[in-house]
Amino acid sequence: MKPTSIRLPLIAAAIAVAAGSCKGEWDVTGAPGDPLPGLTAAELERFENGKASFTKIWRQEEGLGPLYTENSCGACHHEPEPGGSSAEGDIHASRFTAPDSCDTMRHDRGFVRRRATRLMVAAGGAGERRPTDAAVGRFTVPPLYGSGLIEAIPEETILELADPDDENGDGISGRVSRLADGRLGRFRRKADRAAIYDLAHAGARFALGLTTPDFPAELPYMGEPVPPGSDPTPEPEIELETVEQTAEFIRLLAPPGRAAPRDEADRQVIVRGGTLFTVIGCAACHVPALRTGPHEIEALDRKLAPLYSDLLLHDMGPDLADVCGPTATPSELRTQMLWGLRFRSRLMHHGRAESLRESIELHGGESAASRAAFDELDWPSQEAVIRFMQTL
Repeated sequence: MKPTSIRLPLIAAAIAVAAGSCKGEWDVTGAPGDPLPGLTAAELERFENGKASFTKIWRQEEGLGPLYTENSCGACHHEPEPGGSSAEGDIHASRFTAPDSCDTMRHDRGFVRRRATRLMVAAGGAGERRPTDAAVGRFTVPPLYGSGLIEAIPEETILELADPDDENGDGISGRVSRLADGRLGRFRRKADRAAIYDLAHAGARFALGLTTPDFPAELPYMGEPVPPGSDPTPEPEIELETVEQTAEFIRLLAPPGRAAPRDEADRQVIVRGGTLFTVIGCAACHVPALRTGPHEIEALDRKLAPLYSDLLLHDMGPDLADVCGPTATPSELRTQMLWGLRFRSRLMHHGRAESLRESIELHGGESAASRAAFDELDWPSQEAVIRFMQTL
């Protein structure tokens, strides 16, 4: 199916969503931190067990570190509730060789914000330092709400939205992220994770510094093994069951629902803003909703997920270029989901935008035409678009 044929019904869907119709379809949302509606008692128990793992505070005696970002998943993902975002940020480093070779420095200095435990310092180590021979970029903490729905969207649905050669001539050439193992990347800013389990496992290894049966060796320090005595906890430090519990919590988190209008006049402004959001081209990448496929969990089975993303990589222009990813150039970013937008304190992947208007003006590359179309709107129309986005 051509991108043009798949996007046409999405335009109608966007207008319908803005108008508040399809109410029966929006049965997947909840308050921030809530589980998906419709879970069974057993699934709710898994959610709560996973939440305990997600919010657990780890100590160095239990294996934390010796290099780590935070001592709990919830330390970064806590705004406005566990599973959300925060103003915290990871500093990443990479080396890019055009046209498509990226050294993520994962086993060198790719995560340069990690700090050292007391044992690490006593053994002669320290926190990682910012490299001078690589590109460095800051990434805000991505919210995890609705991740189970994202994971459940069929691969073919995402492939149908891709148009890497811009065959339809609309200036948008989104492409899928195909990872080294053949899976389709759909999570994180550079679309470098394919599944929720991968997110949980990477969080344990890179953010908490915990070894697992799959990866029993400590990550290197500045490209070298960690100093002797810096990590006396036997390997592996956690079992895969703990990782799976954390993944289950993330999988069963509901995405936030839309905010209600203040009154009828406000509702009309929101509807107009949602329509303009589509007309000026924002919905071409921020696709209002995608449907999940068949799933063993009924709450994820063939649901309409109002994510406002096509889950594709797009070239956002040189002003937003920093680090590369395993399948992404420095200027490519995966389309950010907009559900829960109103709960975020910092905007854009780097968190430098303090307002929705500022974030719109930072869009470049494939999104430059939509930004220009927004700029050409009169002020009340621009404010209507922003008011619509404030309800997401």
